[in-house]
Amino acid sequence: MAQFNLKLLQVGEPVLRQQARTLSAQEIRSPEIQQLIESIRETMRAAPGVGLAAPQIGESLQLAVIEDRPEYSERVDPTVLAAQDRKPVPFHVIINPQLVVTEETTAEFFEGCLSLTGFTALVSRVKKVGVKCLNEKAEPVFIEAQGWYARILQHEIDHLNGKLYIDHMISRSFMTVDNHACHWAGRSVEDICEVLGLTACYVDKK
Repeated sequence: MAQFNLKLLQVGEPVLRQQARTLSAQEIRSPEIQQLIESIRETMRAAPGVGLAAPQIGESLQLAVIEDRPEYSERVDPTVLAAQDRKPVPFHVIINPQLVVTEETTAEFFEGCLSLTGFTALVSRVKKVGVKCLNEKAEPVFIEAQGWYARILQHEIDHLNGKLYIDHMISRSFMTVDNHACHWAGRSVEDICEVLGLTACYVDKK
């Protein structure tokens, strides 16, 4: 029986900095991995989050789940959603993913992480990616994504390679979630960069 609400490991745990191992098709189809997928899915939903990678619950495997549910965006300003190019993403699993940048244009937005509870920072990510991977049935899949979905994929695949968003963040923008809500929410990225003195921070760079 699947274990739900698994412990979410926090930064400093060695497994979060390790290269996760790939899974064979036979392993993916096994009851153990199928149960693990279910457990990770329910843990992600309970958090709640839009993605969760196996290393975040202590399993060093090239496996992550993603789901950006419609209700997560209900209270977000429509102008912010438009700027982020954010739309709902159905639940799906990525295994042994290989990421390909399909457009070099980048944008900066605040990211958080279930393994860095209570913090956020501006992170520059490319706006369009392709991902070659296997699904939960060990079937080959190619994903094309842009905007916020592309950001989620990059974030989760980083986890599988022992990386966290703090490795890419604009360090001067690092702050608590509470202070972000108090002082910075609703302000444009350009305005935030100007106030923080981030002269090298631009949205839609090429």
